[in-house]
Amino acid sequence: MSQSNQHVPGWVKIFLVPMLQLALALVVSSLVVLLVGESPIDAFGVMINGALNLEYGGLHNTLYYATNFIFTGLAVAVAFHAGLFNIGGEGQAYIAGLGIGILMLLLDDVLSVWLMAPLAIIISALFGAIWGAIPGYLQAKRGSHIVVTTIMFNFIAFSVMGYALVEHIAKYGGNSTDSRYFNAEAVFPKFYELASEWGMELPFSLLNLLCWLPWSLLGWCGFFCSEPALATQSGLLAKMQRRPDMPVLMRRKSLLLQ
Repeated sequence: MSQSNQHVPGWVKIFLVPMLQLALALVVSSLVVLLVGESPIDAFGVMINGALNLEYGGLHNTLYYATNFIFTGLAVAVAFHAGLFNIGGEGQAYIAGLGIGILMLLLDDVLSVWLMAPLAIIISALFGAIWGAIPGYLQAKRGSHIVVTTIMFNFIAFSVMGYALVEHIAKYGGNSTDSRYFNAEAVFPKFYELASEWGMELPFSLLNLLCWLPWSLLGWCGFFCSEPALATQSGLLAKMQRRPDMPVLMRRKSLLLQ
């Protein structure tokens, strides 16, 4: 790690820098809105209302899509802390989702939700890890560029998913991609469904908040992890510096980690 970064307070990297980046993005986007002849305040008001409104499910959709971004960001951040570039998070998520779908179609009539939920977590992690291990093996043993292979495996994952859906999972055949409905006994009820039984009405599911909070905390905790220690323990620094065929950018990254 460079000497200058060692003396930067944690609150600067965690709070101040993101806030400055957000402010700069707002300034630039405001200029674009002004160029087209509209009010930036009105435009941001529409954007915020669309993202957070409860009447039309805006907050529900925001949390739904944010969950995917959080997991994809974690997939990239964890690998980057070890000095690697994992651009294959999208493909790994596809294959992990395929694993959950196969599990549900096979066992949803047999297992209850309390057995299915932990098993689904294990299966999805296993499917995603196996898919991510293939580019990792090619990088470690064959010297393949991990950025190229992980991007390529994203497109392979799309094709695998399409083939599995159309040829084996789809209920109606042809180009349909809809499977049969999962057994309700094997699926967690949504919060608004539980609330309706208790006489309350919720316009969106609060369950996403419960999923978002721990993973967000885990992502922030990544700032406090020791990058050099992680890379050194894995032996990555020594391997990266010994290999002349390693991309220049990654060799520079290994020197910065020291």
